[in-house]
Amino acid sequence: MRLYLRLAWRNLWRHRRRTVIVAVAIGGTLALMMWYDGLVSGFNEAIYGNAIRVLGGNIQIHAAGYGAEVEQLPLLPLANDQALVQAAQAQPQVQAAARRINTGGMATTREGAFGVTIVGVEPDQELPVSLVAQKVSAGRYLAADDQDMVYIGHGLATAMGVGIGDRFTLAGRDTHQQMRSRTMTVVGIYDLGMPDIEKRNIYITLSEAQSLYGLEGQVTEIAISLKQVGEEPAVMNALRPSLAGAEIVSWQTSFPELEQALATKGGAMNVFSVIMMVIVGIGILNLLLMAIYERTREIGILGALGLKPHQISILFVLEGVLMGVVGVAVGVALGLLINGVLGQVGLDYSQFSNITSYMALISGRVYPTWGVEKLPQRTLTVLVITTLAALYPACEAAQREPAEALHYV
Repeated sequence: MRLYLRLAWRNLWRHRRRTVIVAVAIGGTLALMMWYDGLVSGFNEAIYGNAIRVLGGNIQIHAAGYGAEVEQLPLLPLANDQALVQAAQAQPQVQAAARRINTGGMATTREGAFGVTIVGVEPDQELPVSLVAQKVSAGRYLAADDQDMVYIGHGLATAMGVGIGDRFTLAGRDTHQQMRSRTMTVVGIYDLGMPDIEKRNIYITLSEAQSLYGLEGQVTEIAISLKQVGEEPAVMNALRPSLAGAEIVSWQTSFPELEQALATKGGAMNVFSVIMMVIVGIGILNLLLMAIYERTREIGILGALGLKPHQISILFVLEGVLMGVVGVAVGVALGLLINGVLGQVGLDYSQFSNITSYMALISGRVYPTWGVEKLPQRTLTVLVITTLAALYPACEAAQREPAEALHYV
């Protein structure tokens, strides 16, 4: 096999310009795929990572039975919540673990009644990781000792016709299904550029929510924020022994529309990458077919020296494989160079923030990653296609009769 490899490598560079063109084509295609993978990962952090920070963390822990009634946001107390928070904070991938109360309610002003999701939070825990807490457009965020204070979205403030210092009635049902209401003062307004979320979610302190809904010292949810999207399975597996019957879900389950968007983008690129590599494979097929006609006498000499047809086929297949290997090396180097530079300077997509609601979550520049997340899969695709492209020329070479090939002009 070593002899075959030496011969194939020598033959590969007999026409340097042709080999370089094909290798650059393969490398450019692979580099483009790496750039896209890196850009998608950057977008995932810039958009979906921020969306997760808005919608409730990468992972949520609830009491047993919560999932069956999740549409009603039931007030099911979570046992051992402090122990679960400590267990989560012990994981190196975890950025923060915050205790919450989530329930539905009604906000009422002279403009009418508005259905809302009421979120009781620990302001000090939420501030470092919550995009909502960091997007204050008027007033201030909540403080731990706030009483009868509420933090609302710009969309809801506009619909209700309220501003900083204005008051409205907040009502909801407690754990015994008794209606509880309280007059709240608007202490702050956040603006995400996403009216649907701004109209739906309002925030009060955890202590206020516990008092209002009869959950003294208790919570209904632990929201866990991770340092990077994609680490959810490892953290969930690490936490399961500590759950004691509690339910744990990731954002993929809680927010399936985000998961579907990510899967759609990834699937589209997978199809696109295969199409591009098939086009490159046609170039390799053409290159090796030309090599057969140019080296017909050489093939005859190899046959006359005793090489069997399958051995000649192996020689040409190895040329195709080595072509793919060279192309992969060029592509990886080029892809790392491109993503390394763009990862430092970033790409400004803020001008496209109005295209979709989630694009509004882009804050400034998007910084691509190295793009190696799918590199083994991409590399395998390249090598398989280059190998398949070499099979037909290899068969053609093996069918040459030595006597006829030696007299070929």
